[in-house]
Amino acid sequence: MALEIQSNERPWQIEQFQRSLKKQLKLEALLELEGNVDGQDCLLISCGDNNGALNWYFREHGGNWIWADVEGNNLAEMGALLGDEVNHISESSFPFADNLFDCVVAIDVLEHLQDDQPFLHEVRRVLRPDGRAIVTVPNGDPRLLANRIKWRVGMTPEVYGHTRAGYTIAELQDSIEKVGLTPVDKGGYSRFFTEMVELLINYGYVFVLSRKKAEQGHIAPTTSGELKTHGAAYRLYSLLYPVMKLISRMDSLLPAENNNAVIVTAVKSEPAA
Repeated sequence: MALEIQSNERPWQIEQFQRSLKKQLKLEALLELEGNVDGQDCLLISCGDNNGALNWYFREHGGNWIWADVEGNNLAEMGALLGDEVNHISESSFPFADNLFDCVVAIDVLEHLQDDQPFLHEVRRVLRPDGRAIVTVPNGDPRLLANRIKWRVGMTPEVYGHTRAGYTIAELQDSIEKVGLTPVDKGGYSRFFTEMVELLINYGYVFVLSRKKAEQGHIAPTTSGELKTHGAAYRLYSLLYPVMKLISRMDSLLPAENNNAVIVTAVKSEPAA
């Protein structure tokens, strides 16, 4: 899949996305699980760590999209990029009718919630029969070396604005099954080497550039203003990006069990009459 936009004046969100190793891996993994959605009605839900670039690529992939965000801090800039309204939604009550969508994609939402069940109930409610939910979360398995390193240096779930470290695939499947959705596929992305590159970037932003912990869960610039504030550091990172990309590619040497983010696809099966 070609992610590059050939333009000398790309929106800052797209420019930043094309320097984000983990977000590119996330998009590739999600689009593979999503498949062909041409002509389908789809909903993408995020929770703060989203500047609109992922939405842009989903729309390019196909489908008729509605956008929503649970946190709601970046709605204006996301909307400016997309040219669409971005809905600020409650985690427990979506402003959408029953059986409205063929596909709902929830990107890194559950780990921000105290209770994931109301949100997942709403996901099921707005899905049509046989509709698909695609849910991605961090892998919270404490046995992962990348997790142990991140937590040791102070990049704990609280710094990311999370209420929990994440979910294993089994834990995510269990939460999804509790609301009556049936898991049918799974995947993941971002193994040790990518996580270490991201750790270096996030640690620098949170503890060096920002001079304080990201109390609202911002571990990277999420607005054009924040990006301009740290413009010199971003330009330096852009120069180092080719090297970091090579390091990230070493993930291919590791098994899928080392994915530090997991994805589960589930379907809404109506009970037999």
